[in-house]
Amino acid sequence: MQRRSGTLVIDFRGGGRPEDYEGEYQCSARNEYGTALSSKILLQVSRSPLWPKEHLDLVEIDEGSPLTLKCNPPPGLPPPVVFWMSSSMEPIHQDKRVSQGQNGDLYFSNVMLQDAQTDYSCNARFHFTHTIQQKNPYTLKIQTKNPHNETSFRNHTDMYSARGVMETTPSFMYPYGTSSNQIVLRGVDLLLECIASGVPAPDIMWHKKGGELPTDKTKLENFNKALRITNVSEEDSGEYFCLASNKMGSIRHTISVRVKAAPYWLDEPQNLILAPAEDGRLVCRANGNPKPTIQWLVNGEPIESAPPNPSREVAGDTIVFRDTQIGSSAVYQCNASNEHGYLLANAFVSVLDVPPRILSPRNQLIKVIQYNRTRLDCPFFGSPIPTLRWFKNGQGSALDGENYQRHENGSLEINMARKEDQGIYTCVATNILGKAENQVRLEIKDPTRIVRGPEDLTVKRGSLVRLDCRIKHDSTLKLTVTWLKDDTPLYIGNRMKKEDDGLIIYGVAEKDQGDYTCVASTELDKDSAKAFLTVLERPERPRDLELTDLAERSVRLTWIPGDDNNSPITDYVVQFEEDKFQPGLWHNHSRYPGSVNSAVLRLSPYVNYQFRVIAVNEVGSSLPSLPSERYHTIGASPEINPTGVQGAGTQKNNMEITWTPLNATQAYGPNLRYIVKWRQRDTRESWSNETVRTTRHVVWNTPIYVPYEIKVQAENDFGRAPEPDIIIGYSGEDLPSVPRYFRIRQPNLETITLEWGHPEHPNGILTGYNLRYQAFNGTKTGRTLVETFSPNQTRFTLQRTDPISRYRFFLRARTQVGDGESIVEESPAPLNEAYTKNHVDIATQGWFIGLMCAIALLVLILLIVCFIKRSRGGKYPVREKVEVLDHEDHKVDDPSFDYSDEDNKEPPGSHTSLDGTIKQESDDSLVDYGEGGEGQFNEDGSFIGQYTVKKDKEETEGNESSEATSPVNAIYSLA
Repeated sequence: MQRRSGTLVIDFRGGGRPEDYEGEYQCSARNEYGTALSSKILLQVSRSPLWPKEHLDLVEIDEGSPLTLKCNPPPGLPPPVVFWMSSSMEPIHQDKRVSQGQNGDLYFSNVMLQDAQTDYSCNARFHFTHTIQQKNPYTLKIQTKNPHNETSFRNHTDMYSARGVMETTPSFMYPYGTSSNQIVLRGVDLLLECIASGVPAPDIMWHKKGGELPTDKTKLENFNKALRITNVSEEDSGEYFCLASNKMGSIRHTISVRVKAAPYWLDEPQNLILAPAEDGRLVCRANGNPKPTIQWLVNGEPIESAPPNPSREVAGDTIVFRDTQIGSSAVYQCNASNEHGYLLANAFVSVLDVPPRILSPRNQLIKVIQYNRTRLDCPFFGSPIPTLRWFKNGQGSALDGENYQRHENGSLEINMARKEDQGIYTCVATNILGKAENQVRLEIKDPTRIVRGPEDLTVKRGSLVRLDCRIKHDSTLKLTVTWLKDDTPLYIGNRMKKEDDGLIIYGVAEKDQGDYTCVASTELDKDSAKAFLTVLERPERPRDLELTDLAERSVRLTWIPGDDNNSPITDYVVQFEEDKFQPGLWHNHSRYPGSVNSAVLRLSPYVNYQFRVIAVNEVGSSLPSLPSERYHTIGASPEINPTGVQGAGTQKNNMEITWTPLNATQAYGPNLRYIVKWRQRDTRESWSNETVRTTRHVVWNTPIYVPYEIKVQAENDFGRAPEPDIIIGYSGEDLPSVPRYFRIRQPNLETITLEWGHPEHPNGILTGYNLRYQAFNGTKTGRTLVETFSPNQTRFTLQRTDPISRYRFFLRARTQVGDGESIVEESPAPLNEAYTKNHVDIATQGWFIGLMCAIALLVLILLIVCFIKRSRGGKYPVREKVEVLDHEDHKVDDPSFDYSDEDNKEPPGSHTSLDGTIKQESDDSLVDYGEGGEGQFNEDGSFIGQYTVKKDKEETEGNESSEATSPVNAIYSLA
């Protein structure tokens, strides 16, 4: 045994038995002021004695009888843990019929044939030695009246009667009798136990007389055979009873519980520092059951045997000190004890004469937020106890008033700190031995306030959100802004941006929903503002689809809605899929309001349906639900025919008939096919027909662009659809013809007007006209220009670029196949007025005037000769004269002015139109754009083709001589 620094060390390695050191130990500490004692320490040595050797126990018992297998574990410190096992170390199965009591015994409410074993063994486990000791096992032999097959017993409705076991009322195996008593200490667990026998095994229930069981600290254990009440107190005292019952009857056992208590403190003595001539007291109050006794000790000795002290008076649990003198310092002990334990407390009484001392650091700086409460501390010490006063900014009067409050410990409390309270405060402690002082500087700071905090928001998923947090704070204090989500620090990730006046969240996700709190804090204060962010998300998919009310043409579909994710569901879209025509392809079937979750669906014949549901809210559509089970409807003949029936030629000798086929819900049966019928319209020919499974049929060897009557009828193995409507189609188109007319007029010098008629045989639908033209003057030609006209336009006015040039026009009609044959015409020759106008500058020249005079004289002579000839009755052909002139003057080369008796004949290469207009025929080659085109003109320069042959002939015959002798014409001919 050795002592080291207040520690007692016991070393068993040097010899001796541990049992020799058992007992109570107590330590004491002594100095010049007295002696202090510690609480007593009980030393016990752990033991694990062996079980006494016993012979093998054989137990023979009738089936249905109660049985207790005793354990009687050996004593130990601490007591061992007991458990029952078989020799193969398998735990014994326990239930309300077979269970182990708290004392370690194994109880059978009634034994049964299956309980017969040879190895019921009780085991004790010792904690400190880490050993397990096993008692010699029991062999249990069961005697039964009806040793039948075990399986037949289990299947019997009344197991006990089948075995010949008599049913009995319950009786208690532990505790014995009808009542018992139990004492428990305050603060520990109370354990009450009732184990009963009987056939069948009884049920146990617990009650407290005159009250309810404390539910907050009550627990039933061991198949209701044990009642545990934790941390008992005096109010847990009373009578408890257990009720054991089966169908044969019931029995009760009453347990009277008394709660005792070791001493516990009500008022523990505290150290006391007194100044000379000062009063004081020590109080030692304790409670327990039974009531503890109080004993005072001074410096480790009973106070009765201590030297007398006139300033000390003992009054039970209190010691009173009056007019204490120096030298009265001592250590006082209070011992409170009863039969269940004791308490020991030390209190130091010191009598001192010490001048004042300030215990706080000097020249402290205190910062406080305006209008907040603050306290200036000035802890002090002295004996006698000093008097403390506070001053501000060196003023002579002490601080006092409603805004200031002084505490006994020296602190000065300011109820509401204002700007005018800022300054230097001085605390002064004074007693008869001297004084001490300290200064504290107080600074008033502006509060931290969130002037605009975040607001509750409801946003769609994927949008951008800004949460405001604008803050006003004292500029001399460091500001820290943090964000919380659901009251935990927010991790600022890539999608979030923290700014000085708020938080931005990009691409809001569902996980972002929650409470957001902005916390603005300084070293002195903080402010916070909270808002809730609601994220609208597409709804969750519907689930648990069910088909009911199955009928030939309808079925009821029911589903369970998914979560709407904060946005109410507005619609449900029901889709279907069939595996005959388009497997795997989902079609919309119907749409329903978001308030329903069941609908009757209309069905078509011969469809193997499978359904799914999609929920829709303001944000979007959910994922489709899992598909329902399939439902197959029976077949029928089609009820409708194909739509979109058309007939149109792809070539000039065919007609292609097409239509929109029936879909899977319109087929109504297997082997869907189409009967196509056609015949030429307005004829008496019979219908031609063809049965096809595709969506088109081509009819060949058709005339060009003639109308046909067409019918397409649906048919399946169950029959045909109703008679279809007749649709008009057309065979293929070809290039349009020229055969109606093309007129060219020149009403003035600035414009040329074109008019034409539609082709007599369009050979299709006219899509328009193409007009190409170019100006020419002698051998000079301009560039080719192109105009396109709609099919209804038959007139065009051309603005001339100059009044001298002529124009050559090529006009073609156009169908979808292409452009037809061209018709070619040229504009009339320039008008005389135009020629005169363009040559007026020459006519003013002297030489030209002389030339004109000579020509006029010559013409006059010719007129006289002609007049003489005419008066004589002879004829003078104008053509011959003109030919003579042409022979004499080769400058004139204009066939337009070729007058003869044969003017009415058709020019070579021309045709006469139906209205008698002569048209010049030409192809659309580049040669047509050069010189050499011939045309006939009348006396005013217009195109001769505008008039009929008869009219032209009459006019020619009537005016032949006069026109030939016209001086103006002669002039232009010479020019």
